[in-house]
Amino acid sequence: MHRLICILSITLAIISLSSCCQGKGEFDYLLKGLPFEMESIERPYIPGNSVDLTEFGGNGNGIFLNTEAFASAIERLESLGGGRLNVPAGIWKTGPIRLKSNIELHLEYGAVVLFDSNPDLYPIIRTVFEGLDTYRCEAPLSAEGAHDIAITGSGVFDGNGQDWRPLKKGKVPASQWKKKLASGGVVNEKGDCWYPDEAYLTTEATANMNVPADGIDPETIKRFLRPQMVSLRSCTNVLIEGCTFQNSPCWNIHPLLCKKVIVKDIIVRNPSYAQNGDGIDIDSCEDFILVNSTFDVGDDAICIKSGKDEDGRRRAAPTRRLVVDGCTVYHGHGGFVVGSEMSGGVHDVSVSNCRFLGTDVGLRFKSKRGRGGVVDGIWISDIFMTDIVTETLLFDLFYGGKSAVEALEAGEGAGQSVAASVPEADETTPAFRDIHIRNVVCNGAGRAMYFNGLPEMPVSGIDIENCTITSRKGIEIRYSENVRLKGVEVHPEEGEALSTYEVRNLVSE
Repeated sequence: MHRLICILSITLAIISLSSCCQGKGEFDYLLKGLPFEMESIERPYIPGNSVDLTEFGGNGNGIFLNTEAFASAIERLESLGGGRLNVPAGIWKTGPIRLKSNIELHLEYGAVVLFDSNPDLYPIIRTVFEGLDTYRCEAPLSAEGAHDIAITGSGVFDGNGQDWRPLKKGKVPASQWKKKLASGGVVNEKGDCWYPDEAYLTTEATANMNVPADGIDPETIKRFLRPQMVSLRSCTNVLIEGCTFQNSPCWNIHPLLCKKVIVKDIIVRNPSYAQNGDGIDIDSCEDFILVNSTFDVGDDAICIKSGKDEDGRRRAAPTRRLVVDGCTVYHGHGGFVVGSEMSGGVHDVSVSNCRFLGTDVGLRFKSKRGRGGVVDGIWISDIFMTDIVTETLLFDLFYGGKSAVEALEAGEGAGQSVAASVPEADETTPAFRDIHIRNVVCNGAGRAMYFNGLPEMPVSGIDIENCTITSRKGIEIRYSENVRLKGVEVHPEEGEALSTYEVRNLVSE
């Protein structure tokens, strides 16, 4: 009996310790020594109630449409004040899922939530996309104005994105292109890009990137208005943990105007050819932790945004107090990216202990005239890279909408044009300054670094320390000021290790 009591006491102590580790202060280790103030962020409050999707008629046979089962289960939990919706192993085909406050969506091992690609299931909503006020199809998984929500477990969310996204012929093998043509859809006049329907093709011709021109009935262009797979808008106290998110119609995960968010131990996957297949776009959010997650995607992997042009400046909602730690990025247009939609500003960001293995660019900062906004207080350390296609570090203030690789293949480089007459700096002029980078190792890059600031607003206050880079070309710095390179060792295969143009106050130690 005494031994049994001892065993029970030890078990309770372990449970108690585990609860403490996952309770108050669990993520405080990430906040120690930050160069900016950031309050502790805790897991959301989820009541102890629990229901299973099968209790509401759910069927995981991959055929049955579970939209109503998800809605009924969430409605039941909402009536109880919240709790966990458990999704067991199976293929759970469904339309959109809308989370409510104090509810956790939990996927058990073996559970796959497969979002049906029928556009009729996804109503048109007003939202913000690519920084502009616009409309899109409702996201397959969404919440708006909710608090204390969680998406957890070890299952998979699949967006069926191949039925929504266009496909460029040059990005896939001939056999895959042939298979895509046989699936239906249409191709453009050049025959080098497939679209899911004619409305998508004609709408793209007049669109502002992925935002349609005014006057088009959105109900007629729903494929063009392909949604982000996970859209969380104006939510507070959010946890995303453990799951895999893949094959999204557009961006994979898009937290917008959210506060106190934890993203931990997730996997984000999209094909390398996925058009606008971003990993996570942290957009006008505050107090955000992204930790120990893996990305292998078709566009920018970890991307920071805050609105675009006049819409973004009017919204005036910066992304600030963000910690990224322990993440790995494989394919992607950029490993860690700021912009190009940064009109509301980006402040107080820490990125550390990350690996970028085969991305187009390692650290990518991009914008253009007309954006406005200030990016400052960025602290990056202990980044390890291999096989970077273009630049280890890129500041491109002449961003033209193409990836760095696409621009290079088109003979444009990373935006090298300068207008014959330089405009005066005003509220529409973007500014990148006060950025600190140290302890970077890169084995293999197209170019070590490229700074391309604006003549009227140079990239300023860039402090780079203790970096070792092997690359085909060295460092090129243009239209920049107050740049310090300390202990930066570059081994180019060709040309000079460092070249400059219109640079003021460069210190190389």
